Amino acid sequence: MNIVSQIPNRIANILINALKGGVVPRVGLEYITVGRTQEIAAILRDIEMIEEGSASFRFVVGKYGSGKSFLLQTIRNYATAKGFVVVDADLSPERRFAGTKGQGLATYKELIQNLSTKSKPDGGALPLILEKWISGIQSSVKTQADVSDDDFDDLVERQIYAVASSLEGMVNGFEFAKAVVTYWKAYKLDDVAMKSNVLRWFRGEYPSRKEAKDDLGINFIVNDDTWYDFLKIFATFLVSAGYKGLLVVIDELVNIFKIPNSITRANNYEKILTMYNDVLQGKASHIGFLMGGTPQCIEDKYKGVFSYEALRSRLSEGHFATADIKDLSAPIIRLQMLSQEEMYILVEKLRNIHVQLYNYTSTLTHEELVYFLTVEYNRVGAQTHITPREIIRDFIELINILHQNPQKSVSEILGDNSFEMAKGGLSDEVIHSEFQEFEV
Repeated sequence: MNIVSQIPNRIANILINALKGGVVPRVGLEYITVGRTQEIAAILRDIEMIEEGSASFRFVVGKYGSGKSFLLQTIRNYATAKGFVVVDADLSPERRFAGTKGQGLATYKELIQNLSTKSKPDGGALPLILEKWISGIQSSVKTQADVSDDDFDDLVERQIYAVASSLEGMVNGFEFAKAVVTYWKAYKLDDVAMKSNVLRWFRGEYPSRKEAKDDLGINFIVNDDTWYDFLKIFATFLVSAGYKGLLVVIDELVNIFKIPNSITRANNYEKILTMYNDVLQGKASHIGFLMGGTPQCIEDKYKGVFSYEALRSRLSEGHFATADIKDLSAPIIRLQMLSQEEMYILVEKLRNIHVQLYNYTSTLTHEELVYFLTVEYNRVGAQTHITPREIIRDFIELINILHQNPQKSVSEILGDNSFEMAKGGLSDEVIHSEFQEFEV
């Protein structure tokens, strides 16, 4: 059996349980990533450009279960490891880009709640970021020569105000800068209540301007119209706080496609157009957008993104790109299903993780792994409908049953299919040639 690098049992447990439930785990993806080399390289190039002060916008498009959310999560983890701040959210009927019932603000709240860094990968990193920013300025001042204790606070405050002033030229930047300064004052006085109020304001949790004015002296709150501008200000501020930039990951774009009202759909697509234009016209910096959706929610000419002519004309492919000849610099990255060879590598990795997690010796052979995939790909309609998610779920169920019922054989559980029965699946020729390099 191939030996996999030892991974923490906590991570192994999360991987197996999440994948069995059809959910993308938020940690440990590096242990099971297979394929997608070109797509990942293209997005990582975007991240390099964001670090240099540019901006990017990509749609990641794939069928349900094709690995779209997996890819987004992989990039999310990579970005935080590289020193980026990442915010992510899944759209839903309650969370959109725009709406008449605060759905845009609800999306913003979800994004800020999930604000993640390398040291706080599970979200809720806003207080940590603000504290790090202040302590970073204090450390910078301390390194200066001939700084007396009397001058220290004054010099720190000057740098705080310098950062705040740099934000004031942006749309809604004055209010953001005022909140930053208010947080600094509360930090200096150890005013816990005031710090909490400022955090509430940043998170978009104040219900009215009056309450914000009473508590903070700021006659402004984040709302459906201004939340996107705040993300751009956050990106600029985060760079001043020592981070590389901001990556915004939004999945389940299909929930815009599902909106029954055409005017509401158009308003949401208008917001996407604003973001896209800002990126291409250089109006945004140090920020990247990754949006995940299905082919239908992008291409449907009646309700999809392409129903909005201004987006369709910008996003449609040219005449030369095909499924086999991809332009990975285009704004839409289309995911093909993992190949059968890549699926073999993946199920082999999962078998080895399962063995480590439950501390047993697997009797599952190379031939039986191929046998399992043959059965999966031989199902009726598998060529067009089977997805990696389904295969993974079935495989984890298989190894769970084998582990709990060691008297059972693979053929008893899968049925007495033969390799020759596979139509469009894994043939004997594949078994003896293309899989030889993966022998166990």
